Amino acid sequence: MPFEPQILKRRETARTRLFKVEEMLLRFSNGVERIYERLSRPSHGAVLIVPMLDEDTVLLIREYGAGIEGYHLALPKGACNAGEDRLAAANRELMEEVGYGAHHLEHVKSLSLSPAYMGHAIDVILARDLYEKRLPGDEPEPIEVVPWSLENLPELVARDDFTEGRSLAALYLVRDLLRS
Repeated sequence: MPFEPQILKRRETARTRLFKVEEMLLRFSNGVERIYERLSRPSHGAVLIVPMLDEDTVLLIREYGAGIEGYHLALPKGACNAGEDRLAAANRELMEEVGYGAHHLEHVKSLSLSPAYMGHAIDVILARDLYEKRLPGDEPEPIEVVPWSLENLPELVARDDFTEGRSLAALYLVRDLLRS
């Protein structure tokens, strides 16, 4: 197994309100040097919530995705605020986007998004024992909540409006966790 590459130099090449692009000069264990670009890791993290209304029913949301220029079904998600614990962030996002809070929150797994060029990761949080509670969110329009049976996961995967890989992975992780 090769050693981790040595980071010889780092510099920011671009910044927007949401993203910071960084250039890294790396030296690999065989002496080869290469410049890589990446989106730097956000400083506070992010959460993806799997809200279970009961042992079989997950609550999805339908919202607009600017990246795909259309509406899609996915799990609720959002950024952690500075100093906010990931479970607290998950409960807050759940209240803002779905209109429920959770008495039981459990970290399932951290997923990387595209490790070749992004430092981003998201924490998958299982939310159970839900109760109704809505907080104001930052969404420009009301979000539609769509209950879905985990038994019908293959039907969901086949839909044209369900394409977000993080949601897909999280649903399979949680389905298998709940079955064990």
